[in-house]
Amino acid sequence: MENLDMISPIFSYDRRLMDKDIGFVLDTDTVERLHVFGELLEKDSNTMLNEALQLYFDAQEKMLLEKRLSEKDSQTNLDFNEFWDDVDV
Repeated sequence: MENLDMISPIFSYDRRLMDKDIGFVLDTDTVERLHVFGELLEKDSNTMLNEALQLYFDAQEKMLLEKRLSEKDSQTNLDFNEFWDDVDV
């Protein structure tokens, strides 16, 4: 969670939403797999979903940071000729 501060201009959220439930629908295959893996790993579905979402969010956050850095680099990286073209000596 500490990395969210680094991308706060990209990713912001209202902390008041943390206390609210959200609804979503899982397809039958996903529900079956949750049950099977839950039994194999001795974990409840909620724990597995939280772990999977954390991995997803970490990967997306990394991708957004890399994209942001590459955009920043493309705006500031000038080659030698580009830099000196507009300089009067």
